[in-house]
Amino acid sequence: MDQISPSRTKAEDARPKTLPKADPVPEAAAPPATEAETEEKASWRTRALMFGVPLLLAVAGGAWWLTSGGSVSTDNAYVQMDKVSVAAEVGGLITEVAVREGQEVEKGQLLFRIDGHPYALTVAQASAAIDAAKVDVGNLSASLASTSVDIKAAQEAVGFAESNFARQAALMEKGFTTKAAYDASKHAVEQARASLGQARADAAEARAKLATGAGGVNPQVEAAKVQRAQAEVNLGRTEVRAPSAGRVAESDRLQLGQMMVAGLPAVTLVDTAHPWVDANFKETDLAHMCAGQRAEMRFDAYPGLVVRGHVQTIGAGTGSEFSVLPAQNATGNWVKVTQRVPVRIAFDEVARRPMIAGLSTEVKVITSDGCK
Repeated sequence: MDQISPSRTKAEDARPKTLPKADPVPEAAAPPATEAETEEKASWRTRALMFGVPLLLAVAGGAWWLTSGGSVSTDNAYVQMDKVSVAAEVGGLITEVAVREGQEVEKGQLLFRIDGHPYALTVAQASAAIDAAKVDVGNLSASLASTSVDIKAAQEAVGFAESNFARQAALMEKGFTTKAAYDASKHAVEQARASLGQARADAAEARAKLATGAGGVNPQVEAAKVQRAQAEVNLGRTEVRAPSAGRVAESDRLQLGQMMVAGLPAVTLVDTAHPWVDANFKETDLAHMCAGQRAEMRFDAYPGLVVRGHVQTIGAGTGSEFSVLPAQNATGNWVKVTQRVPVRIAFDEVARRPMIAGLSTEVKVITSDGCK
């Protein structure tokens, strides 16, 4: 056996001895929840549901009242504009079209022109009728002058015949003339008086034809002037101009060479500068609505666009009252239907986007303002 030296033994004894690691002591497990604690948690959840849900509903109802409870709204609303159907007042061929679809026009701007040659000829014919009437007046004046001469000659003839008859009558009393000469002189007096009466009648007729109206103009001349004025008006109507400013619509009927019939609508002008909205509210929404209340308008075509306005008028009747076939509710199977009343909403500001007639609109009227 090997011998251990005493020095080695002392060195080993001087080194620190490493103790073996002890196994970790497991922590004590949490004690299981008691039945009382479980019931307490369930009770708290029940209380939260019982009181929290009604409180949440109350808050939501208050928010609804503050935000929308003081207003009424409808999506049965549409943008409206004044539309003027322009028709020609005279007929004829279209020789010029000066506008196109969608063009903005000003009042008095030329829309289209009709062939004016036939109407120019009518003006010339009316002018000739005026000249003819003036010639007739001149002839009547000359005739009146000649009748005055005839009257004077007839008066002299009557005087001569009466003096001759007086001589024949004196001779007849003395027996120095014949019965035939006496009768001839008497007949001459009657003829002279008849001629005088005819001359006076002709003069009266000539004066009547030369009589003037209230304006001091002969009626024949005045009638001819009226005819010429009418012909000039018709000639001017061959140029059809815009009665108001607006946008051109339905101009497809304006074609060069097309025969235009008087009174037939040829083009439509839409007044885009003054739009409004016709909103059809339920009759149950009118309790607190009146003219002047603020309104907000939103448009399906322009999401996010809000335009301010106000209630201008409330319709005098429901929509069914003005329908072609109004509803008859006198039958026994009557069912009550909520009626719609048209309400006109006026714009208080110019919209940032162009308005188009017929756009679908959502209107909200602020009824909390009250009625003035």
